[in-house]
Amino acid sequence: MTTALGANLTTPPPVLPAEAALALVQTHFCMEGTLSPLTSERDLNFRLTTPQGRYVLKLANSAEPAEVTQFQTRALLHLEATGLPVPRVIRTVTGATEASTPHGILRLLSYLEGEPLHLAPKSQAQRARVGQMAARLTLGLQGFTHPAASQDLQWDIRHAARLRPLLPHVAADLRPLAAAALDQFETQVLPHLADCRWQIVHNDFNPHNLLTDPADPTRIAGILDFGDMVETPLVCDMAVAASYQVDPLAPLDSLRAFASAYHATLPLTPLEQRLFPALTATRMLTTLAIASARAARYPENVPYILRNVPSASAGLKALQGLNLSSLWD
Repeated sequence: MTTALGANLTTPPPVLPAEAALALVQTHFCMEGTLSPLTSERDLNFRLTTPQGRYVLKLANSAEPAEVTQFQTRALLHLEATGLPVPRVIRTVTGATEASTPHGILRLLSYLEGEPLHLAPKSQAQRARVGQMAARLTLGLQGFTHPAASQDLQWDIRHAARLRPLLPHVAADLRPLAAAALDQFETQVLPHLADCRWQIVHNDFNPHNLLTDPADPTRIAGILDFGDMVETPLVCDMAVAASYQVDPLAPLDSLRAFASAYHATLPLTPLEQRLFPALTATRMLTTLAIASARAARYPENVPYILRNVPSASAGLKALQGLNLSSLWD
């Protein structure tokens, strides 16, 4: 399992008491306040509340190379001028964007307000807004380059073929569907990915990483967590976002609402249109395989690890047998 997941998914997040973390904040950012823990797959995160406002304190995982952490920081700096609702990088007392500590690389980001998308009421209008915002973010990242963009990340669905050893961890009733989706990826998608457009993408546009406006649940007010960024076919990133937007009661209509809005903002090529439905199923099986394997490894963190499994399970079942070639009609 370690080989299939990779070091960045098998190394536990850093452990540091809040008091020690607050001392680092005082040293590197000259701020006073209180810390509250935030959930994270790989990093140690706190919400910092100060008289000046709220922030997110991030301590990088020891398995994450320094250049990968810098990659995330540079992407946020690149996006500052776009007007997109992403966190802002807070400088240290020396003007640096990161601080090296004995516990790992420390960063401070602005805290974005809003209601998490997974808690907000769902609608076709909201799905269209998610599709539009996903495309806008991809457009915002165009032209951005970094040496760490080629990092090998198992959440990058172009690597889905490596997930086959993890399928035994998937629930027995879902295993045949997951295996069929993987077979489809290997035979119908993988041979054509090299011919798609490639760029740096967010790669984790899921409802836990998006905030909505409480006064208007269709408006996307924040985009969080740039920890899974990678250079990959941009249609893979679109499929990641789409995989969480499928309504099991109306799978084709809900997927079309998302895809049409994305395509209107960032037009796809005919090849990308053809690969998109299978890639959406590929992300669902990726979520099932990785989350199920990690839940077995880290039982103490099961609620967080499995948080997206219900939607992936329902989505994969809902897409079964649909004529998704009619999506673009």
